[in-house]
Amino acid sequence: MKKATKAERKQVKKREKRNFRQAMEKELREHRSSFIVFYTLRVLVIVALVRQMMLQNFEGAFFCVLTILLLYVPSWIQVKLHIELPPPLEITILCFIFAAEILGEVNAFYQLIPGWDTMLHTLNGFLAAAVGFSLVLLLNDDERLTFDLSPFFLALVAFCFSMTIGVLWEFFEFSMDWFFHTDMQKDTVIHAIYTVALDTTNTNKVIAIPGIQDVAVNGRSLGLGGYLDIGLIDTMKDLFVNFIGAVVFSVAGFFYARSKGRKKNAALSFVPSKKTAEQDYLQQLKEQENGEAQP
Repeated sequence: MKKATKAERKQVKKREKRNFRQAMEKELREHRSSFIVFYTLRVLVIVALVRQMMLQNFEGAFFCVLTILLLYVPSWIQVKLHIELPPPLEITILCFIFAAEILGEVNAFYQLIPGWDTMLHTLNGFLAAAVGFSLVLLLNDDERLTFDLSPFFLALVAFCFSMTIGVLWEFFEFSMDWFFHTDMQKDTVIHAIYTVALDTTNTNKVIAIPGIQDVAVNGRSLGLGGYLDIGLIDTMKDLFVNFIGAVVFSVAGFFYARSKGRKKNAALSFVPSKKTAEQDYLQQLKEQENGEAQP
């Protein structure tokens, strides 16, 4: 068998990149609704990028560039992994990226709008559970066995996957705060603390300090009207709302699996599936290329 030359290998890679780019273009336009959302959000991000550059806010500009790249991720995943994201899921992912990066980070919605972070973490729990549920379906080579699996097992996989993603994200937030001195784990003002650290008898006795109205650090009042909790409450709240989102989808997935796919509900509109031959644009381009290459 003749070994391909360097020039031939380079030509093959060039064709593969061209095919992938064409498949991405087709993927983006496959569903009219998701394409409109994608195009609208991309325009808004570009406008935000121009504004951040005019304000010389280069950190905000970085988030804008990052968002533009992230908006292509759903289509990239579909082409690369040969899976189909239903339009409701794809639109939700696109809006989630925009809400988290542009509205949350660049426009400071995390500080300006109470519950913005909570809403996104709840949605993240729901979406991650949908991904976990679909992993069983997508990784199962024999589709006949899908609904022979215990419905409780499928729901448990979805729930555990979602909670794992939530925990890993909190690890990431803590690491960023610890090593790079960011404030991803937002602090909370509280008015009472209960701790054994102030027990001078060392008998593990909880000392309560209620009614805290002010705290001074190095002789300087913080002026917050209470004690500053450094991230613990925010982390636990995020995990709790992630738990709620995971439970909602897991329950829906349980009843869907128990009916063996006959009784669908709105939550199952967020479950990815394997691409059919008509939906797999990259494979179509490869087959077309192979057909043209044959004499």
